[in-house]
Amino acid sequence: MSKKKSKKQSLPIFSYDGTLQRVLVVVAHPDDIDFGSAGTIAMLTSHGVNVAYCLVTSGDAGGDASTHTKQERAAIREREQTAAAAEVGVTTLHFLKWPDGEVEPTLELRREISRVIRIERPDVVITQSPERNWERIYASHPDHLATGEATMRAVYPDSRNPHSHPELLAEGFAPHTIPEVWVSSSQPNFIVDTTEYFDKKLAALRQHESQVGGNADLEKMLREWGRRVAKEAGLGKGRLAEGFRRVATQ
Repeated sequence: MSKKKSKKQSLPIFSYDGTLQRVLVVVAHPDDIDFGSAGTIAMLTSHGVNVAYCLVTSGDAGGDASTHTKQERAAIREREQTAAAAEVGVTTLHFLKWPDGEVEPTLELRREISRVIRIERPDVVITQSPERNWERIYASHPDHLATGEATMRAVYPDSRNPHSHPELLAEGFAPHTIPEVWVSSSQPNFIVDTTEYFDKKLAALRQHESQVGGNADLEKMLREWGRRVAKEAGLGKGRLAEGFRRVATQ
């Protein structure tokens, strides 16, 4: 994996060089991936990268006006996320089915994320930040923070240590070491130019009908977010981007 710089930019731009083959994305809720990194996922799958998703919850508490039961809402949101994943070339999804709104970075959750890591054996894990964003509180849902923290603990030390969660080893899931994690961040240290993949990102989010079906300004909002990241990184006018903090974990 390499990152290239232009003369005007202040942050590296990710450039696919063929070395990245497998990626696992771990988030709290259906639609978190698509708001945060669907453009990046579309870019990766366009290069033949195998991408899998791990959803800690099925979003059973999402949708303030919903009259469905929690079980019905979870089923709806799993279907929506599966359809959204297909829009960006992803067909492998793991739903851990933790209660929405009740996620904590427990040993049990670390074990379940470690299991998925050992199944998928990724080169990179993409996840949410475990650090609260005081400038944009919606990015810091407690489930997001807990998922980011549990994922980092699963990456190091759990998934690589044969003595962590020995039941996984007994089940045939061999330890796996992940070289790096990309954390979705408001303070990125590199960006992905997603301009050419914006339509796929938008299509993915529109599959989340229960969450964004009434949002007439969805496209405008996503473009504004993407332009802001691109501008702060020094990209040219009209470019869109998603930002991440690269964390070396090996």
